[in-house]
Amino acid sequence: MKKDRPLYQISIVAEMLNIHPQTIRLYEREGFIKPKRRLGNVRLFSQEDVERIEMILRFTRDLGVNLAGVEVILSMREKMEQMQEKMEDTMRQMMERVKEEVQKELMQREKELKYPLVKAGRTIKIKIDKE
Repeated sequence: MKKDRPLYQISIVAEMLNIHPQTIRLYEREGFIKPKRRLGNVRLFSQEDVERIEMILRFTRDLGVNLAGVEVILSMREKMEQMQEKMEDTMRQMMERVKEEVQKELMQREKELKYPLVKAGRTIKIKIDKE
C-alpha cells in the first residue's frame, strides 16, 4: 500500500488519533499537512498525513513544543531529508565513477601485461603463461 494514497476523511483521522477535527484543520492552516481534496472539497488524508499528525501531537503533547517550534522542527526535518537524498545520490554517482575508473585501470593493465586478468570470485588472479 502506498503511504501517500488518500484514504481517510477528517472524521476518521480525528477518531483514529482521538483528537477534535478542528485540531486537524488548524494543522492544515498552519501548513503542517496538505490533505488531498475530492469533489465537494472533502479532505482526504493519507497514512503519511496521519503519521505526520501523530508526530506533531508527540511534539506538542509529550514534549511541550508550541506550534512555532513544530514549524521549525518540521522545516529542519525536511531540509535534513533533502540533504540525505542529495548525499545518497552523490555517493551513488561517486561509486559509479570509481567503478568505471577501476574498470579502465584494469583494462589498461591487461594491455600493458599483454595477457588477460581473470576474475575469480572476489579476488583477481593473473594468468601467467609458461614459456
